[in-house]
Amino acid sequence: MNRILVLYDSNTGNVAKMAALVAEGAGTVSETEVRVRSLADATADDVLWCDGIAVGSPTNMGVLSWKMKRFWDETMRPHWMHIDGKIGCAFSSAGGWGGGMELACQSILTVLMNFGFLVFGVTDYAAKGLTLHYGAVTAKEPRCEESHAACRLLGRRLSEWTATFVHGRKDQHPGPKFAERIKPG
Repeated sequence: MNRILVLYDSNTGNVAKMAALVAEGAGTVSETEVRVRSLADATADDVLWCDGIAVGSPTNMGVLSWKMKRFWDETMRPHWMHIDGKIGCAFSSAGGWGGGMELACQSILTVLMNFGFLVFGVTDYAAKGLTLHYGAVTAKEPRCEESHAACRLLGRRLSEWTATFVHGRKDQHPGPKFAERIKPG
């Protein structure tokens, strides 16, 4: 069973809405259990439980929120070196376009890499001109279908990678070239 955690911090509710969409996308892969946790409700056990994690934070001066950073510094520090090899990705919202959301995603990915997570970007287009190289991003709340599609794609891709690399389900590998190589006959 694929185990996905969507962990988020949200000041205004915008990142919480993104988290719900990421979770929706993650749940589209069969044999996947998804937990959604705000920082207020999250524990180290949630992170230890998961195979893959999507971490969402409001953009705070171009980086992750101080509350999210504190969670990793304090709650997860005793588990450093015990969660290597899990798969992770990021998502963020800012007050407006150009507000540093991709930088915030990179700061989240840096934290995850320091804990030994394998992180990824998405090369597929979620919509015309919209890619997720560093994670799903939006200005304010995810209002348009393109933003919804980006969040869902990020969640689905996280589930596909964990199904493939953690559980050996090669049929879930999202790469088109890989899919062609594994076709029987």
